[in-house]
Amino acid sequence: MFLKKIKLKERIFKNWLAKKHKKVLKDSDNNDYVNDLRPKILKEYVGQIKVVDSLRTAIKASEARNEAMEHVLFHGPPGLGKTTLAHVISKEKKSNLVVTSGPSLEKPADIVGLLSNLSEGDVLFIDEIHRISKGVEEYFYSAMEDFKVDFITGSGTFAKTLTFPINKFTLVGATTRVGMLSSPLRDRFGLTYHLSLIHISEPTRRTPISYA
Repeated sequence: MFLKKIKLKERIFKNWLAKKHKKVLKDSDNNDYVNDLRPKILKEYVGQIKVVDSLRTAIKASEARNEAMEHVLFHGPPGLGKTTLAHVISKEKKSNLVVTSGPSLEKPADIVGLLSNLSEGDVLFIDEIHRISKGVEEYFYSAMEDFKVDFITGSGTFAKTLTFPINKFTLVGATTRVGMLSSPLRDRFGLTYHLSLIHISEPTRRTPISYA
């Protein structure tokens, strides 16, 4: 009788695990479905017509020159498609997309490791770029302008500057608080776009919706 109770409990537990596993798979499928709904190219993107047209021109110009696209900064309220546009740019450029966020870049070594692993033409997307610390931010200056990183070791008279060349890449930054960006960093973006809410009266090429 005791063994039967144990087996019954095991069977109940296994059934519970099976149902839990099915729910996880179902949620995963739903997430994949939602991601499939995101626009993958500029033609599929809804609203922000002037931004999209400008990006299309910039992408074509970079392809004609056979070089990396200019660095891009998107700013505006959350939920208007800044992250989506970063994905679209990488798809249009047929490049790899590397995604990170400002708060995760805490040390200069994080920057050096991140930038040195980029391949030629990669798109680096930094969300909440306004939250990068000042000490870390300065490492992006030479990376964005000259595609090299100057890493300082030691201090005082024993300080040495090690220069690491990196592949040409496109930095795409997104922020909801553009006023918190320093002028030196903001000035290094060749393309700056403000994303605004889509009004009913605004002409769109498709049905107006918003993207996270």
